[in-house]
Amino acid sequence: MPVRKGSAEWKGDLTKGTGALATESQVLHGVAYSFASRFESGKGTNPEELIAAAHAACYSMALAAGLSAAGYKVNSVRTEDSVHIDKVGDGFAITQIDVATEASVTGIDEKTFQKFAEDTKAGCPVSKALAATKLVLQAKLLR
Repeated sequence: MPVRKGSAEWKGDLTKGTGALATESQVLHGVAYSFASRFESGKGTNPEELIAAAHAACYSMALAAGLSAAGYKVNSVRTEDSVHIDKVGDGFAITQIDVATEASVTGIDEKTFQKFAEDTKAGCPVSKALAATKLVLQAKLLR
């Protein structure tokens, strides 16, 4: 199985320094991040936004895979994650991730869909990596 790589470099102190990150695929290359983009409303990205996107992508794929494997026709799965970073003690911690997913699936009832959604929350690879963080799921079956 492949090993995926990402990198980041930080220059300067915490509040006035700047950083840039990149991915092996070069989809992200030299993307800026800073104290302001992480803890205020500054320009650039931040680790929490990237975690949100990574988990949402993994969750959507995993839910579609599970539903498809069970014989359901998956038209679409859209997931949006909201990552909460809070002051905890002397530092910061990611305290919760709200996972809002909606899916258009042919031939499935609400109860079965909710079971697949919950199972995916625990089973997708990125969810497993984030197991120390509370994931709060809101799953909607589109009709």
